[in-house]
Amino acid sequence: MKKVIILITLNIFFMAIAGCNSKNSLTKDGFTLNDSGNKSTGQNINQNINQNNNIMDDHQKKENPYYSRTDISKLDVPDSEWIKILPPEVYEVAREKGTERAFTGKYWNTEGIGTYYCAVCGNALFRSDEKFASACGWPSFFETIRKNSVIYKEDNSYGMNRTEVLCGRCDSHLGHLFDDGPPPTGKRYCMNSIVLDFEIGDKQESGK
Repeated sequence: MKKVIILITLNIFFMAIAGCNSKNSLTKDGFTLNDSGNKSTGQNINQNINQNNNIMDDHQKKENPYYSRTDISKLDVPDSEWIKILPPEVYEVAREKGTERAFTGKYWNTEGIGTYYCAVCGNALFRSDEKFASACGWPSFFETIRKNSVIYKEDNSYGMNRTEVLCGRCDSHLGHLFDDGPPPTGKRYCMNSIVLDFEIGDKQESGK
């Protein structure tokens, strides 16, 4: 019995660390872009999400001196400082490269017009019209808001070869990049909701 429990536990563990290493994302005519044609129910849900995020943003402005949605200068902050500032669940993913469980993040199926920012430093990462519906269980995007919004790092952890995606401003772990996304890029930025902030608004960040 103990061996069975151990095997089940290990299986769950490796499913989690694999993150969004899934090729079940909806592509071509099967994917859904979050543009002005979003359903009203999705907009209502996202209004509630945005209200919650505004509360978190106020807290971040008071407690996180590095959080800014306008300053794009590179940060060099040690983890010894971040651990004092960030909520434990954000720190675990952003600085310790953790992965939230599939279909549990607040943005995995979010609809609405707006911009996604790094929850650690406020750096603009993605526009909502770059997001698409994916069956992997994590929020997925086919393109970043600007070229240097993120940086990439080879990740060979857990016996897998993946491309890690980090925030271009604070080097926080965001998720991984895969080559099974929809046109026009064919890329899938598979992100963790916990390290994202979403701001609803008709005017989206630009910078391409």
